[in-house]
Amino acid sequence: MSDWTQDEMMAIAAARRLHDGTVCFVGIGLPSLAANLARATHAPGCVLIYESGTIGAKPTVLPLSIGDGELASTAMSVVSVPEIFSYWLQGGRIDVGFLGAAQIDRYGNLNSTVIGDYDHPKVRLPGAGGAPEIAASCRETFVLLRQSPRAFVERLDFRSSVGFGDGAGDRERLGLPGAGVTVVVTDLGLLEPDPETKELALTQVHPGVTAEQAVEATGWPLRVAAGVRESEPPSAEELGALRGLRSAGDR
Repeated sequence: MSDWTQDEMMAIAAARRLHDGTVCFVGIGLPSLAANLARATHAPGCVLIYESGTIGAKPTVLPLSIGDGELASTAMSVVSVPEIFSYWLQGGRIDVGFLGAAQIDRYGNLNSTVIGDYDHPKVRLPGAGGAPEIAASCRETFVLLRQSPRAFVERLDFRSSVGFGDGAGDRERLGLPGAGVTVVVTDLGLLEPDPETKELALTQVHPGVTAEQAVEATGWPLRVAAGVRESEPPSAEELGALRGLRSAGDR
């Protein structure tokens, strides 16, 4: 039995991918937890940007929303939302953007719009918001999503944000400047795009998880990379910093 939760493993796995000095476009929830964990441990120079306009936020408690006053009061600067998108995001100044979604396909395309037919959906979701711009313009995009056949689907019900479109070369054809999805962090492991085909493949499983479990939790025939590795278990330092952030956020 592990002494950490699946969400904690996801946040820690994502935080490990961030380097000191990385400029991150951060959302609320697990992305915020991962980015602040990196800042509290191995990457204190991470620059966190939230969609509300805060640049270099250093929250001491996890923000409840992008409008949380904690972000503005700890930020290096606060600018308008149009400036965040036009100057920072579309200007290519963001290293990593975090995204979640309701569905993802084998090429890292995301759906956060509807489940079912668009005109008569089973579920109408909150919508893409700024996600299409994040997926298009960030130098890299990290996706955090719990893995199940309902979320990892053969075909999206609606394509809200482009990962690699229909495969290799599609981002270039569409004129999208960012590298696209470079990692999908799930509760089971890590998926990364094949350098040639851009199809997502399982490259890492978390402790106690098998590659077969990840394949069964995917709605398409998931490729398993040669030499798939096991994630390092969370360290005492990582768990302590992560739980400190969470307990500080209980307000």
